[in-house]
Amino acid sequence: MSLKNKALPNRDVVLIKIQQEKYLAVACDSAGGIGEKERDVVKVSPYITGRFTCRVALMELLAIGAKPLTIAATISCEPSPTGEGLLKGIKDELSACGLDIPLAISTEKNIPTCQTALGVTVVGIADEQGLRMGRTKSGDIIYCLGVPKVANEVFLDDPEIADALAVKQLSAFSEVHDIIPVGSRGIKGEVEHLALVSGLSVRWESVLPVNTEKSAGPSTCVIFTAPEDVEIKGLRPVFRLGTLV
Repeated sequence: MSLKNKALPNRDVVLIKIQQEKYLAVACDSAGGIGEKERDVVKVSPYITGRFTCRVALMELLAIGAKPLTIAATISCEPSPTGEGLLKGIKDELSACGLDIPLAISTEKNIPTCQTALGVTVVGIADEQGLRMGRTKSGDIIYCLGVPKVANEVFLDDPEIADALAVKQLSAFSEVHDIIPVGSRGIKGEVEHLALVSGLSVRWESVLPVNTEKSAGPSTCVIFTAPEDVEIKGLRPVFRLGTLV
């Protein structure tokens, strides 16, 4: 596979070639109106906002086989208490994924804010041969790890949702081909796009175990492709969705 510097289609990831067969990978996610401020729409602690925003960006990077090197948190709120809560969430998410990487931070110190706003950017590195992209083959089974959930359905220790550590563990299975975090356009949108770029078509299971058209919010599930006889140990819940032909 030969790549130029590019943004991956419909993914919040950019690849930049820096050496022969080596790429810089940049992934990002943002959250607005989710917190404890006056005009926040979804009321949760800044800690939760920090955890999930960091999680989504990490999942995008880990899903393509890149190794995170550093992270930037752009906090459009005051340093304390909101900024402190967001940062604690980010740091704990990194720790939960076994990552100890440098963190660049900026907060709003001049203007009072009435909504929580956060951007997280993760920078990593990947070898071309290790990139987990474009590996899907005809006959691969489409699986889903996690259940699509959104807004107030989402809570931190929910055993039904995927997280960055699960993606990291999933990427360790050599039998797994492509891994794609699912966001607002839902499982169906991600699967159909994967089929399109792979030059394949989708043969869905007659009875689907999850709602494939529902938003998965902060990447509460991921789809992945693998041969039919693959055995994914230690990760649950995993659902079979169909076949790519």
